Amino acid sequence: MNDDRDPTTERVIGFAIDVHRALGPGLLESAYEECLCHELETAGVRFRRQVPPPVVYKSVRLGCGYRLDAVIEDALVLELTTVERILPIHEAQLLTYLRLGRYRTGLILNFHAPTLRSGLKRMVL
Repeated sequence: MNDDRDPTTERVIGFAIDVHRALGPGLLESAYEECLCHELETAGVRFRRQVPPPVVYKSVRLGCGYRLDAVIEDALVLELTTVERILPIHEAQLLTYLRLGRYRTGLILNFHAPTLRSGLKRMVL
């Protein structure tokens, strides 16, 4: 994985840390998503929520019910979660979302972690 940083990713991480500091762990994923999207909107960051990834199988576009939690500036995919720890399946899911949508960068934000920095995984294709 490439480890170079970009300003949008760093800014989103900062907003997520603010949300985690204010709320702490223990809430449902939807609460963190709502608060993070409020931060993004207040800051004037362009984003979309609950974005269906383009799943194409044998030349047919399928509606599979999957949703990307958020896509920031049409470039950064956010996968929000509230789990004990990030597992390889969470990483595989994000990588698949990146490939399907042809995005380069994604973040897994685990709001269940004691600090958001310890519950953060950045992935780059």
